Amino acid sequence: MEKGMKVLIAMDGSKYCDYAFDWYLENVKKHSDYVILIHCVEMNTIAAMPGDIGASGLLVRSIEQERAAAEKYLHELTERMKAANLHGKVKRTNGPARSEILRVAEEEKVDMIITGTRGMGTVRRTLLGSVSDHVLHHSHVPIIICRHKDEVQGVKK
Repeated sequence: MEKGMKVLIAMDGSKYCDYAFDWYLENVKKHSDYVILIHCVEMNTIAAMPGDIGASGLLVRSIEQERAAAEKYLHELTERMKAANLHGKVKRTNGPARSEILRVAEEEKVDMIITGTRGMGTVRRTLLGSVSDHVLHHSHVPIIICRHKDEVQGVKK
């Protein structure tokens, strides 16, 4: 029997990660692979919340909305795995994607990481940092970064 790989695919709901997922299915997938779809949740609304009195109710509602959106997305990912006939699991983590992808890759002892890239330009990537760039430079396993077919060097076609 053919030995499959343990593959971690980073998913954030963007067309870039969707493209990476589809690329895996078309170019790498083996029936014996074990696939982990990881979705890293960062509670972004907390940083943007006003600090006024009475804002706590707004904060609670915002966190609940983000949590519900994450759960909905995790369900969608589970359905996509079933539709693609993949063996594996969907994993949700809390924290910055750049560190969570690496942590889970090590924890799960994956053979490969696949992610998309937003195609940021050099200046923006230098100032803001790129998840795919960080993972590429700190991963202990091979990584495939899939640039969306409609993007070339950060310029939309």
